[in-house]
Amino acid sequence: MRNNQAAAPPAIARGDFPPAFRWGTSTSSYQIEGAVQEGGRVESIWDRFCATPGAIRDGSSGTNACDHYRRWPRDLDLARDLGTNAYRFSIAWPRIWTPDGTPNVQGLDFYDRLVDGMLERGLEPWATLYHWDLPQPLQDAGGWAVRATVHAYTAYVDAVTRRLGDRVKHWITHNEPWCTAMHGHWDGVHAPGIRDFGMALQVCHHVLLSHGLAVPLIRANVPGAQAGIALSLHPVRSASASDDDVAAARRHDGLRNRWFLDPLAGRGYPADILAMLGGLAPRVAPSDLDVIAVPTDFMGLNYYFPETIAHVPGHWPLQAQVVTPSDVERTAFGWEVAPNGLTELLVRLHTEYGVPAIHVTENGSCYDDVVVDGAVHDTARQRYLVRHLAALRDALAQGVPVQGYFAWSLLDNFEWAEGYTRRFGLTHVDFATQQRLLKDSGQWYRAFLHHS
Repeated sequence: MRNNQAAAPPAIARGDFPPAFRWGTSTSSYQIEGAVQEGGRVESIWDRFCATPGAIRDGSSGTNACDHYRRWPRDLDLARDLGTNAYRFSIAWPRIWTPDGTPNVQGLDFYDRLVDGMLERGLEPWATLYHWDLPQPLQDAGGWAVRATVHAYTAYVDAVTRRLGDRVKHWITHNEPWCTAMHGHWDGVHAPGIRDFGMALQVCHHVLLSHGLAVPLIRANVPGAQAGIALSLHPVRSASASDDDVAAARRHDGLRNRWFLDPLAGRGYPADILAMLGGLAPRVAPSDLDVIAVPTDFMGLNYYFPETIAHVPGHWPLQAQVVTPSDVERTAFGWEVAPNGLTELLVRLHTEYGVPAIHVTENGSCYDDVVVDGAVHDTARQRYLVRHLAALRDALAQGVPVQGYFAWSLLDNFEWAEGYTRRFGLTHVDFATQQRLLKDSGQWYRAFLHHS
């Protein structure tokens, strides 16, 4: 196999990393909060999508999820007891949105309490402003495909940062714009479930534009703010050394990675991809690219797996297709386990794009956990964690300015289109009883963080 499952995991210790390194876990609002009709929250696109027959693998929804809306003190205790010093969470826009445009005070009050709870436990708050849960009324008016949503987003950002900015200094404008656009509007496997490639490209542009407008707004409202964006990036490998496959991999990288990295770096959209898209390319106003290229304080990297690409004539839209190598280690989700891909991406962000500071804002693995006598012995997830931290250490040794790592996720949760059939948590959640149980992987992470 390319990644030897039998090899012993590398030795790794917290002392291998800088003393000021941030250690945390990540969560997102719709995946854990539940309480979808409480506190003045309005319907989100995920509420509507989950009500669509066949949209979610197990027919479930985030209506209850982990009941974090009520159980957040215990969940923050879990994060504190792990030994983490930072906590990444997301704010549910539907808890803030109201028809008349004034922010919902009950929603702001909830996040007020949540942030105070983090600070009381020594957890530095890292707030994600958009983690895919658009208010349904905005979707009914056109969603991210229309420019008006960009302005609705900046009004939301203004309200949230004014309320929380005295305590929250680290802000992520968007989580994984690729998923917002492509899963939501191209393949339709995520909310709002649209399948229109041209629309997906326009959504990409509007999300990036909203990021560019939000960053100076955050800085104006938050003294000492640190603002960035979290991208889902994938190392791209060609299926063979043939010229066709190598060229296909380059095209795929253009839409998967460079389509976001290049405009954020001030290079505009990749010319080779624009040429292929022709009339499907997004509508871009004269100043948009300058807005998108606003300097940020950091970039968040969400890394899970590489993609192997073959040239497939006629395959829409780039004559390139993701293929599945047979000789690789995989998680229960079918994702390739490739720790060296994390090193590769971190080095690329440093050398090719000159990113001044990088945080690994998500990294984790899905396995089919089984509770036996009150314990979850998730050896595979523990090995995954150890090996990826070693890959992170390798990037640091090459001079990459990585400043933090957030494991995905603190809790098992509602895993989007997969419902509750996939588990990524360091903590097992019994969704019937809401009982939390720290897995062996979580116990390893705790031991790692408590010892140099």
